[in-house]
Amino acid sequence: MASNTISLVIRPRGRPIKNLVESITIERTDPASLVFQKIADASNFSIHRLRITKGSDGSPIQNTKELTVHDTGLRNRSAVDVKDLGPQIAWQTVFLVEYLGPLLFHPLLYYGRPLIYGTSEPPSELQKLSFVMIMLHFLKREFETLFVHRFSVATMPVFNIFLNSGHYWFFAGLNLAFWTYRPTAPTAGPSNPLIMYAGIACFVIGELANLQVHFTLKNLRRPGTQDRGIPRGLGFDLVTCPNYMFETLAWIGIWLTNWSLSMVPFIGFALYYMGQWAKKKERRYRKEFGDKYKRKRYTMLPGIY
Repeated sequence: MASNTISLVIRPRGRPIKNLVESITIERTDPASLVFQKIADASNFSIHRLRITKGSDGSPIQNTKELTVHDTGLRNRSAVDVKDLGPQIAWQTVFLVEYLGPLLFHPLLYYGRPLIYGTSEPPSELQKLSFVMIMLHFLKREFETLFVHRFSVATMPVFNIFLNSGHYWFFAGLNLAFWTYRPTAPTAGPSNPLIMYAGIACFVIGELANLQVHFTLKNLRRPGTQDRGIPRGLGFDLVTCPNYMFETLAWIGIWLTNWSLSMVPFIGFALYYMGQWAKKKERRYRKEFGDKYKRKRYTMLPGIY
C-alpha cells in the first residue's frame, strides 16, 4: 500500500525568493491550501505573496481547503514552481483607503467655502443635498467593505493602491467637490423641482437596491471558501451585475441634483471599468456553471451595455 506522505520539489520562478526551501513533505489527503502554508512557513515568507503552479503544465494550484493535495494532481516528487508576487496589501484595506478620499475632500471644501472660495454665502439647498448624498454614498461603501463584502482574493500588489485610489481621491474627491461647492456652481438647481425629486428617488432606490444585491452576493459564498453559487434575485434576471446597474442609477440621482460637468469623467471611468468587470464575470459564470446558468445579453445596463 502506497504511503500517504509525499514529497514535493520546490522551484523558484522569476525573482529569487530568499530562504525558499527545496522540498516539503505533505499528506495526500491534506487540503491544497496547506501547500501554500508549508512553503510560506518553511521559507519565512508571506503566504499572500506566493503564486504556486504545477511544474508539469504550469496550471495554478488553488489556495483552497475544498481540494486535497491529491485532487490537484500532485504526486510524490512532483515539482511546483513558486513565484514572488511582491509586497501585497489586503483588498479590504484598499477599499477603505479608496473611499476615504471623497469622505475627506467633500467636508473640507463644503465647510471651508469661506476660506477656499472667499465667500460668505451659505451653500444652496441643492449643494447641501449633493453633499449629503455623496457622503451617504461613500459611508455606505465603507460600511459594505467592513461588514458585507467577502473577497475571493485576499490581497493585491501594494503599489496598485495608488492607481486605484487616484480615481476616487481625485475624480470623486477633489475634482467633484471643488466644482460642486463653488459659489457659482449650477446647483442653484433646475427650475422644475420634479427633477430634484426624481434625483432623490433615483439615489435612494439605487443605493438600497445596490446594498441588497451586495448582500445577495455575500450569501453566495460560504465564509473561508471560494465557492460561489449562481446569483438570483433583484436585478439578476436583467443583467449579469445588477450592483453596477443600481450604482449607476444612484449616481444619476446625484447628478440630477448636482448638474456639474465635473461628474462626467468620474462616471465615465466608472462605467468603463464596471463594464469590463461585468463582462469578465459573465464569462466566468458561463464557464463555471455551464448550462445551469441563464446567459445574459447585457452585463450591466439592460438594453444598453
